[in-house]
Amino acid sequence: MAGMAGMVVETVTVPWIPVAHRMDLLLTREVPAGGRVVTTAFALVLDSGGRTLLTRVDRPGRGWEVPGGHVEPGESPADAAARELAEETGLAVPAGRLRLFGGQAVTLEAAPPDGYGYPPETFMAFFTARLDGPGPATRPADGSECAEAAWLPPDEVAARCAGASWLPLHRHLLGR
Repeated sequence: MAGMAGMVVETVTVPWIPVAHRMDLLLTREVPAGGRVVTTAFALVLDSGGRTLLTRVDRPGRGWEVPGGHVEPGESPADAAARELAEETGLAVPAGRLRLFGGQAVTLEAAPPDGYGYPPETFMAFFTARLDGPGPATRPADGSECAEAAWLPPDEVAARCAGASWLPLHRHLLGR
């Protein structure tokens, strides 16, 4: 895997990529170098009780997810993760407090269909932060695609997000 430093914990495919591909779930502290483009950034925030902050996206086919989204032009992945976290949950964590711990490295193994909006090698960065106390009350920003945010214990994260491609990264973050 060119330009990747870290440890692959699992390789999967996902139904939302419409062409043959591989997704390597990677533990890393470095954003990939080379031609791999960081397209999205997510924030897995844990409180002192071991709960994870998730958000519920109010769109068909979605549900409980990690706060995050697309990296805007000129924006760093950490800044994008901090911005998305604030928009989708109401929790403000400065980008400097977020630590990259892993991600999803996507490699297309066939030509993308017309209109596919991503390069053949992308990286979805996962950042983390740990709070010193219990997670505060949260609420998505007005106009957000998210309907609610909640601090959930590990078993609830696994239940509400069953089948999510990022769950192995979450388990590693928790030391499980």
